[in-house]
Amino acid sequence: MSSNNNMTLKLKIWRQKNNNTKGEMVDYVLENVSPDVSFLEMLDQLNEKLISNNEEPVAFDHDCREGICGMCSLMINGEAHGPQARTTTCQLHMRQFKDGDEIAIEPFRAKPFPVLKDLMVDRGAFDDIIAAGGYITASTGNAPDANAIPISKINADLAMDAAACIGCAACVASCPNGSAMLFVGAKVSQLSLLPQGKPEAMTRARNMVEKMDELGFGNCTNHAECEASCPKGINLSNIARMNRDYATSILKGK
Repeated sequence: MSSNNNMTLKLKIWRQKNNNTKGEMVDYVLENVSPDVSFLEMLDQLNEKLISNNEEPVAFDHDCREGICGMCSLMINGEAHGPQARTTTCQLHMRQFKDGDEIAIEPFRAKPFPVLKDLMVDRGAFDDIIAAGGYITASTGNAPDANAIPISKINADLAMDAAACIGCAACVASCPNGSAMLFVGAKVSQLSLLPQGKPEAMTRARNMVEKMDELGFGNCTNHAECEASCPKGINLSNIARMNRDYATSILKGK
């Protein structure tokens, strides 16, 4: 065991210059890792070591480091965001690992998410899906009174649960089909459950599903890996709601 309860870790990290070059797993040994630092802080420590040795640091996505932005998308030992349930990579702490552990770190892999560099992928496909229908039409001017539109507690809670999706893409990375249906289902639900989103609910579902298919995401075959890996616990029922809205839009020709 390392001194002061700190750990020595064997890291296997995916290194790739860009999407046009071939990548490979590269081995690193990192010593003196505190169990109290986060996973991203551990990668910061590795990069400090690499820079001091005049080596290229590992590129990885991060932003808020508070489990909100969804940027920290890493496959850690084959699990999206690592071994701790309902936890983003930035909230994962090294106490989940032991001295001498070997940790494989890879980018989220899916056809619509090309690798930009090392552990960074382009998740712009999610933005394209949102742009295809993730909006409501609302009158401009002064905001209405907060209690002017009655909303049931049940629907309000369901909409808020769906809106908790941070778009990290763990669902896509974990799905054997590379499906984005949990993400799309959550974005459809957070709007269609509320009165403000109902006028365009059918059109929204159809547009977003068709854009998802166009971008090359797979279909859902109920493996439920998406729900299991989601750091916010988005429920599979959102996929069913999206499917109902989509089917209704087809039947009604909307």
